[in-house]
Amino acid sequence: MGAPSPGYSLTIRVEAPATITATSELAAAVGAAGGSVTALDVVESGHDNVVVDVSCNTTDTSHAEQIRGALDDLEGVHVRKVSDRTLLMHLGGKLEINPKVALRNRDDLSRAYTPGVARVCQAIAANKDDARRLTVKRNTIAVVSDGSAVLGLGNIGPEAALPVMEGKAALFKQFAGVDAWPVCLDTQDTEEIIAVVKAIAPVYGGVNLEDIAAPRCFEIERRLRDELDIPVFHDDQHGTAIVTLAALVNALKVVGKQIGDVKIVVSGVGAAGHAIIGLLQASGATNIVACGRNGAIARGQEHTDAHRVWIAENTNPEGFTGSLHEAIVGADVFIGVSGPNILAEEHVASMAKDSIVFAMANPDPEVDPAAAGRHAAVVATGRSDFPNQINNVLAFPGVFRGLLDAQTSEITDEMLVAAAEAIASRVSDAELNPGFIIPSVFDPKVATEVAAAIVAVASAPAPATAN
Repeated sequence: MGAPSPGYSLTIRVEAPATITATSELAAAVGAAGGSVTALDVVESGHDNVVVDVSCNTTDTSHAEQIRGALDDLEGVHVRKVSDRTLLMHLGGKLEINPKVALRNRDDLSRAYTPGVARVCQAIAANKDDARRLTVKRNTIAVVSDGSAVLGLGNIGPEAALPVMEGKAALFKQFAGVDAWPVCLDTQDTEEIIAVVKAIAPVYGGVNLEDIAAPRCFEIERRLRDELDIPVFHDDQHGTAIVTLAALVNALKVVGKQIGDVKIVVSGVGAAGHAIIGLLQASGATNIVACGRNGAIARGQEHTDAHRVWIAENTNPEGFTGSLHEAIVGADVFIGVSGPNILAEEHVASMAKDSIVFAMANPDPEVDPAAAGRHAAVVATGRSDFPNQINNVLAFPGVFRGLLDAQTSEITDEMLVAAAEAIASRVSDAELNPGFIIPSVFDPKVATEVAAAIVAVASAPAPATAN
């Protein structure tokens, strides 16, 4: 059983005898059942009974039932109701639209809508670029998904993907002031997705592609970048790559190694793995071994996926062809964007001295972080309940803030590296240690500095070319 998580948070309303020890007995029962009490609130009180809301974190739905049972088994205690706090947070959705202008009288209405709005329409008809200045396009992006690769849940469809896209939109607003709206498409056909996004593009200043399965996501991103005049960013690829590089920059400082000297093993060659490899190479990495389900990818192997062909031709300089477990022997860095529990403690022990392990599969990492920490110098995951959370929210709000501010449709490796360096720099040398290599997602300066880094690269003069 894993650790209790806020993702499985409950409020259990119980009726209990009105004794001096009532609340402490409830807390003890939850603790004995493995739950983590976060609040105890008396909502009704009488001479004989009290009604208490017990809020607690659990590990999963079956654990929640065990805790309910533990409370019900207490003498004189009756469970009235169990509320799933996570589902309640999503009740009715997490987003709403509010006007930015007051509509107090006929004068306001005449300027915001007819007849005055016609003048704005005519201005945009005469110059389409004015839409960036005079409409929501200036600060709004579409969060587009087909529901084919949602979190670690797989192909669950557009309706089931919607809560994730709502959450993404909320994060854009919270951390960077970017207005975003979920666009979940009821198609998984590459050409249809491209056509739909192109058709709705006039409303948006950018497109964030999300949770679209590989290899389809590569073609969709490439085509949309070529065919639209607004930035298109696939967060599962480039957002993950940015935060991974940021964490690695600081982890290498902790262990005193250089990126050009280390052997890096990447587990997972989908969208995230491919982008991570490309960005690490843009930052100076020279010895990367990528492993899929069948082991290391190397030159001479047959691959039908063009992106695996690229990996085979551009990584693994020694031509290693063994398994992941064999590849990791003597490696300095392990980066996992694959699946749960594919490494055991002995595999981490076989790595080089002062090794670095990024086990980022969610919700269950590639290796138990506590076990990895007994051998690796630095361990990071994608989870919030372990140190060093590598979370895309450190990247995508600031990246889009910068892209919108720069009014550019181009996204380059130089921008992505600059964004990673901006994130890494939020951890000062005085703060840096094995348990703190990446800033908090709530650091208010992260998005601002990432945006500034993007704008700086976008506005830099092009290098002179030789005659």
